[in-house]
Amino acid sequence: MKFSYTQKHKIKFSTLLTALVAASILCTLLILLVTSYKSEKDSLIKTTLALNYSKSEKMKDTVNFLFKSMKTSLQETTQYLDQNKNLTDDEAQHSLELIQNTNRYFNSITWVDETGLIRNIAPLSVGLKNTYITNEQTDAALRSRHPYVSAPFVAPTGRLLLLISEPFFDSKGSYRGLIGGTIYLEENNILNEILGQSAMDLYNSYYYVVDNNGKLIYHPDKSRIGDQVTANPIVRRMLNGSSGMEITTNTLGIEMAAAYSVVPETGWGIVQQTPMSSIQERLNEHIRKMLLYTLLPFFALLVLSIILAERLTRPFVKLANLMKEFSSGRHVQLPPIQSHWNREADYLTRSVTEAIDTMQKNQDQLEQKAKTDPLTGLSNRRTLNEMMETWSLRSQPYSVMIIDIDHFKLVNDTYGHPAGDEVLKQLASTIDAIVKDNGRCFRYGGEEFVVLLPSFTAVEAYWLAEQLRKKTETTITPVGKPVTISIGIAEFPMHANIPEKLFSLADQALYQSKHAGRNQTTIARAYTHNLPAAYQ
Repeated sequence: MKFSYTQKHKIKFSTLLTALVAASILCTLLILLVTSYKSEKDSLIKTTLALNYSKSEKMKDTVNFLFKSMKTSLQETTQYLDQNKNLTDDEAQHSLELIQNTNRYFNSITWVDETGLIRNIAPLSVGLKNTYITNEQTDAALRSRHPYVSAPFVAPTGRLLLLISEPFFDSKGSYRGLIGGTIYLEENNILNEILGQSAMDLYNSYYYVVDNNGKLIYHPDKSRIGDQVTANPIVRRMLNGSSGMEITTNTLGIEMAAAYSVVPETGWGIVQQTPMSSIQERLNEHIRKMLLYTLLPFFALLVLSIILAERLTRPFVKLANLMKEFSSGRHVQLPPIQSHWNREADYLTRSVTEAIDTMQKNQDQLEQKAKTDPLTGLSNRRTLNEMMETWSLRSQPYSVMIIDIDHFKLVNDTYGHPAGDEVLKQLASTIDAIVKDNGRCFRYGGEEFVVLLPSFTAVEAYWLAEQLRKKTETTITPVGKPVTISIGIAEFPMHANIPEKLFSLADQALYQSKHAGRNQTTIARAYTHNLPAAYQ
């Protein structure tokens, strides 16, 4: 585990802590006061404009429909009077009063004949019946002989009102004057009720309406009704027939987020607007909440600064524990080397880890050599003893199988020791292939091999041994002919619960195989009076 090391780009503790706190505060302030402020402001303005435009369009459609209904009502009145020419004056008066009380469109309804005489007016309390018209708007409507919507004007009664009229032609086409409906702009009527439903909302948004000459027809502040507001750029755009939304400054010098729509039926303009000061108040409230919510992160940052020094010591504590464990003689599992942001901790961690890794590799190599048979590559006698001791202490049931090549001295004497070594290596491979994952193979010494089979009974080990024996006696060895093997088996803890005794019994069973003529497998027979019949 090699590494190259340089002190460049490593940060000192004091520099890191100062930079961390400063950078966190600066970044937080920048994020909150710049990004959030700008983003929220743009969002609020766009949302307010869109909402205002939606409201102005809805109000435009409502007012447009209202005026169509008003005109239809006046037209129906002219048709009724024409169809009922023989009505007496009282009957005509009663009809107008009935219409005025029923539809609630107008504050008063007037029949003015072609000479300018007010034939009937409802309600009579207006006091103008049988008088001649005196105002320019009614005169202009009478002379125009067309549908007419007047500009706001002050009537003889002193009221500020609008006149909506329809010409009255009889069935022969003779002009008989007009039927006019008046709307008192400063008093209750259906128009004011509609416009006044949202006079001022939570965010100080409100409507106002101007006629096609730029005069206020409706405003929440009734004292402003009738004011000329053509100085307002939005009003000028509406007079040109435009609708839209924008940030503007009204005639009182107040900045507004305004949306405006033109009523097709009358040419009036409806403006829904919100003071920018209200948007700013909402924005300020948002910022206050954001700052309040940052108290927890700032507290966390403070805590982080306090515990940072303690966290910096952790790498050194881990290294000390690592060295203590290594010095105890146990094999140490080294963590992967990762670059540490503190240069001192980084350098020391790399140095110690590399030193421990090198020493453990050297130690592992020595231990491996000490536990491995150099000829066959199998584990040796030392490993065998350790494993039997461990399994016995754990009370792990297992069987031990001792294998010996028959007449191996004759092989060495006849073909030489190098050929004998090849025979040993071949047999080691055969044993390993037969045993596979069932157990561990060892070279015990000379021509003897040992197999440990965890969780195998002696009988199960016997059948595996027989496979090995039969395979061996039919396999051509490097000397040109097969060899045979003798095998002895003993089971822990059935035959013995001490590793040395167990091995001795397996060795005795091997001797019995030899004595009985070799090329045989024998299970240890000690204590057979305690064994099942299959073992005997």
